[in-house]
Amino acid sequence: MASIDASSFQGLRQTIEARWATMAVRERRLVTAALWLAALALLVLIGIRPAWRTLEQTPVQQRELGLQLDEMRRLADEAQALRNRPPVPPAQAEAALRAASDRLGPGARLMVQGDRATLVLESVSGEALATWLEEARAGARVRPLEATLNQTRPGQYAGNVVVALVPGPAAR
Repeated sequence: MASIDASSFQGLRQTIEARWATMAVRERRLVTAALWLAALALLVLIGIRPAWRTLEQTPVQQRELGLQLDEMRRLADEAQALRNRPPVPPAQAEAALRAASDRLGPGARLMVQGDRATLVLESVSGEALATWLEEARAGARVRPLEATLNQTRPGQYAGNVVVALVPGPAAR
């Protein structure tokens, strides 16, 4: 099969060379100029244009990455600050959780069993749930263990969230 391709290529080459030999000098110059122009267009389209596009996008990507890095640093600082806070006694943590849960309204029930608390939700808004999570993390200093949430309607959630009342070794 390779010999067929090689012989076809040789035949094509001979045909082109024969045609080239019959051309006038002016035609040869025009064909040569057209080939150089085509090669230049390919170089621009394949080699230069993608690199140029990358260079144009780089400042935008650098800004986006800088913003992401700033956010990650802010979150790391916040996590470090939370780690450095003294632990809250379980009774105080439970009281803080109950107060935060009461603010969720009738769609939320808090059940405490030992060092774990389970919040059962029935149609609670996402904003209220986010506020509860923030209060639980900052006020009661609990750490989440498990969450099973389903969106019942747009912006409304049902399910449960399990948190540890006493910070374990992973929280430190």
